[in-house]
Amino acid sequence: MSLLTENNQQYYVGSQSYLSTTGAAFETFKTTFNTDLVLKDYDPLNTDYVLNNFKLFTAAAGDFSYVEYTAAYTVVNNVITITAAIAANTSVVVQLKTENGGNYGQKDAFGDVVQDNWGSYAYVKLDDIVNNFLVAYVGNGKLIPNVKRTDLVFFAKRALQEFSYDTLKSIKSQELNVPPSLSVPIPQDFVNYVRMSWVDTSGIKHIIHPTALTSNPYRNPIQDTRGIPVQDNFGNNTEGTSLTEERWDINGMKIPKANSQGGELYNMNTGVNQGNGWFTFNERKNTISFSNDLVQRLIILEYVSDGLSSDMDTKIPKMAEEAMYAYMSHAILATRSNQPEYVINRLNREKVAKLRNAKIRLSNIKIEEIAQVMRGKSKWIKS
Repeated sequence: MSLLTENNQQYYVGSQSYLSTTGAAFETFKTTFNTDLVLKDYDPLNTDYVLNNFKLFTAAAGDFSYVEYTAAYTVVNNVITITAAIAANTSVVVQLKTENGGNYGQKDAFGDVVQDNWGSYAYVKLDDIVNNFLVAYVGNGKLIPNVKRTDLVFFAKRALQEFSYDTLKSIKSQELNVPPSLSVPIPQDFVNYVRMSWVDTSGIKHIIHPTALTSNPYRNPIQDTRGIPVQDNFGNNTEGTSLTEERWDINGMKIPKANSQGGELYNMNTGVNQGNGWFTFNERKNTISFSNDLVQRLIILEYVSDGLSSDMDTKIPKMAEEAMYAYMSHAILATRSNQPEYVINRLNREKVAKLRNAKIRLSNIKIEEIAQVMRGKSKWIKS
């Protein structure tokens, strides 16, 4: 059986066509997209209508003037049921929301549902990982006789979290503008940053480095003349504004440069001598703060998430699938009592080996690309 379930029209265009044959009420049409249909409301006048991830269009027999169908219909398990009777031989089209609005009706099915599905064959959902593990690794005569699905989901999520930090391609990015306040909120699914850059008018990135020249105080208590923090009516310290942050916002780029003698630089601190600006993480405000020369700059923030922000719909590269199974097998048996030590050790070695293989596969190193970079370079070879 083929693993591809969508035809070219479904994959590239995001549409699927049907022909009404009965003309009766409650006629059903089953979609076979990789993407599940989401219907919040069929009526465009209702607020929840915009939450749908598709639109439904119809055209009379022999007529290609499609119009959006806005009468009552339901969606259950990707099966569309049209409540009222429609004429026989009516053409029915389901259009997933796409960046160009689709090819039907007013061509206003705008969204990114189709584009989100592109390239999905390279991934497997976390829910499928759990189901596959139950089939292949659990049962009579197998290493794991039984396991609760809740336990399995827990270990699968733990594996995904660990892999996301240094193995999986879990780097996300946001394009931001630095406002006059010189700070932006930390992303909702942020775990750690990978890289910060500002983008010039040519679209070229310039790396922004974190600075150790200043910091963002976590507390700013107001003090009396003796230096004692002042409390409010509830006995808590009264907080003021940070003078450190105010001074940095004003003078953040007045950093001493390296000395020069005879056209040569010496005594240069490479950790601070660069002109791309600086950023810090403000733990008090949960924001990212930038130096004042970056105001109104276009910023790209690349960061690591833990891979669990979408729960069981999270996608995992197929190249790391076997490593996930090895991690889960070891974790399940290692937490059970009276397990033979040699079995635990064997599973641990297998987990490490498969994790290493996954890292190599996902590193995406291409010999041709390395050769292109090294071409024309002078190379010293030690004897």
